[in-house]
Amino acid sequence: MSLPLIISAVLLQISLVFSLYKQLQMLQQNSYFIKRYIKWVTGSYVNELTLMSFGFFVNSFLFLSGSRYYCLGICLIVAVIRFLSAASTRAKSIKKLEFTARVKRFIALCLVLIFLLLALLVIFRNEIAGKYIFALGCMFGFISPLFVIAVRLLTAPIEKTVSSYYVNDARKILKANRKLKVIGITGSFGKTTTKFILNRILSEKFNTVCTPKSFNTPMGVVKTVRESIKPSCEVFVCEMGAKKKGDIKEICDIVHPCAGIITSVGAQHLDTFKSVDNVFKTKFELADAVSQQRGKTFIFAECEDIKSRYDKSDKSLIAVGEGSRYFVKNIKSGSFGSSFDLCLEGTVIPVSTKLLGLHSINDILIACALAFDMGVPAEDIKVAVASLKPFEHRLELKTSVGGSLLIDDAYNSNPVGCLEAVRTLGTFEEMKKVIITPGLIELGEKEYEANYALGVEAAKYCDIIILVGINRSKPLLDGVKSQNFDKEKTFVASSFKEAMAIYSRFADENTVVLLENDLPDNYLN
Repeated sequence: MSLPLIISAVLLQISLVFSLYKQLQMLQQNSYFIKRYIKWVTGSYVNELTLMSFGFFVNSFLFLSGSRYYCLGICLIVAVIRFLSAASTRAKSIKKLEFTARVKRFIALCLVLIFLLLALLVIFRNEIAGKYIFALGCMFGFISPLFVIAVRLLTAPIEKTVSSYYVNDARKILKANRKLKVIGITGSFGKTTTKFILNRILSEKFNTVCTPKSFNTPMGVVKTVRESIKPSCEVFVCEMGAKKKGDIKEICDIVHPCAGIITSVGAQHLDTFKSVDNVFKTKFELADAVSQQRGKTFIFAECEDIKSRYDKSDKSLIAVGEGSRYFVKNIKSGSFGSSFDLCLEGTVIPVSTKLLGLHSINDILIACALAFDMGVPAEDIKVAVASLKPFEHRLELKTSVGGSLLIDDAYNSNPVGCLEAVRTLGTFEEMKKVIITPGLIELGEKEYEANYALGVEAAKYCDIIILVGINRSKPLLDGVKSQNFDKEKTFVASSFKEAMAIYSRFADENTVVLLENDLPDNYLN
């Protein structure tokens, strides 16, 4: 094999390294599930995939025809393009690649395989095996998703072993702390906010720890236990997320909760759950685990998909909401917070909060119900609720472009919460109201309907509407158009960066903008 072909192989493998950032970023955003990653590759990445596949076949033809310098030229061009693309991807990404221990192990194996491939090519360069190695290197070099899938399969046994070690270590820590009370929180929406609210209230009486940010996967929970649970800890508030049946049970089998909260059940992740019934059964895996510990699970019974399904004779399930022993009354809500009366088993506690939106009141109610049941005094509950601050990316008020006001609701991705957020925007009277949103995802056959409804609601309350995603914004746009909204004040942007550039033209001190659901890169198209 000639020197130009060996240099071509080296350049192609270098270009493969440059392309790894984007591929690993998308693999990570798809939770390392190969099926979900392939769905992204064959969807949002299909143009690049087609181009690189074409390049592979052209390069193969040139190799077989002996045009080694043309091969070198193509590989050089690919390397340059990928280098520039890698720099651009990192700069433009909404959610950048997180260099976790798992990612570092993945990258290390990638580099070892690339080095091994090049070493074998040099060793067998004058033999027939060298040609097969060159062809394999070209295939992986041009069609990088194939390489990523291959490495993902190779790392599966390693990751399983690492995960088992971490899980067993977490179990030992929890078992050693016999006095620790674990409270599980799950729901289609509202679970993260409720977790932070409950943790704040319980901290008035107990030494507490809760899962940070939106950590709600088995490994996220395990990481929290291993890093944060100390002998002095009395209560662990554990958020539990799910995308398929059995996910909540998996977490419960690790932490064994003695109490629980189910905030809601609804049309979330229907692409994997397939039906709301399956969502209900999965969320109530928490209630099953809690009942085994002879504990109580507080459920928000005003949620229709809970109300119509839960077993009302089950005494371990404590209903919260209108018609129960735990409810709110005398609500006064505005653009900068709410005041209302908490009614907890006959005890009335007047409270006020800076949290926006009526759904925040529901989250406060169910958290207070459990805290009251655990013996937190009414006065402590009142103080804790008053001290609550808007949580990051959840109806969080900020200053934005041109002195305008930004309502950051980037982490809201459920149909009910999004509609409530738009109505909250509507409470900012005498201000110019703008919404920036790409809509909702993972709702299965209900996705069009939910996004259409969001478009309708936006048209009712907003003065300017900026949609993100040329293709995915179509249902939103249909909803907006159905209300005869001014076309001159409706915009469709291809990215959040472009959307913010459009918004900056209108922003001033009398403008408020709602950023609703900031989708990661793998969903924008």
